[in-house]
Amino acid sequence: MAAVGRGPVRAHVNFIRLVQWLTAASVALAFALPVLWLIASSFRTQTETFQVSSPASWNVLWPIDWTLANYTNMLDLGFARNVGNSLLVAGITVAVGLVVSALAAYPLACIDFPGRSVVFAIIVITFLVPFEAVAIPLSTQFRQWGLANTVVGLVLPGLASGLAVFSIRQFFLGIPAELREAAMVDGAGHVRIFWRIYLPLSKPALIGSGMMLFLFQWQAYLWPILLTSDPEQDVAPVSIARNFSNIKVDYGTTFAETVVIAVIPAIVMLTVQRFFIQSLAMTGGKG
Repeated sequence: MAAVGRGPVRAHVNFIRLVQWLTAASVALAFALPVLWLIASSFRTQTETFQVSSPASWNVLWPIDWTLANYTNMLDLGFARNVGNSLLVAGITVAVGLVVSALAAYPLACIDFPGRSVVFAIIVITFLVPFEAVAIPLSTQFRQWGLANTVVGLVLPGLASGLAVFSIRQFFLGIPAELREAAMVDGAGHVRIFWRIYLPLSKPALIGSGMMLFLFQWQAYLWPILLTSDPEQDVAPVSIARNFSNIKVDYGTTFAETVVIAVIPAIVMLTVQRFFIQSLAMTGGKG
């Protein structure tokens, strides 16, 4: 009887798994189709892009006449320089921002100083307020300081990331306090504890926070366009947007540029996704 009963149960479980797999595959396909169309459009002529858009056919995702002209034109227009600007701004933001965030997170997690809760509450509020709400007055102030059209001006707003401080601080709280107490008994100070114990153990949190800082700067549009007027200082998203200010828009080149700025963060995310997911899983464990 038990063996007979297990058969329907197993069939029911297999049916549920099949439904889950089909649902996941459908959702993945829905997200993948626009990406595949974008990639395909970057390899076709501008005329063909609009010819195959309606009615829908297989050629929407597979060009009839493949061409690299859009990518060569992209390079001729100097888009590589704009990508380099984005990488420079994002790279400096990640390197310096992680140092600033980790140094701020350690005392908030490990040192009981007066007003710690108030400081932490202010940091939480900072990343709840949309950056767009303060971008215009802040850009005016930066121009008065002579930081327009400079890498420093583009980098500075990304360094003070309340979300990065919050994430690292929550990870620090998950590290057993006994490790810190034992180190203090051995005569170690907070600087040594931070450098020798907390940082080595916090690789997932640092990578996850670094990814957030990178994405914040990589996809930034409003701040760079407010602060820069020199085309040679444009970051990649602003350079793409300026294509639409021309009388004639070269959609093929625009598609190629969009593919480039989408592929780079995708590669970075795939490289560090294990640490990024682990960081998110441990964030919010303690208050």
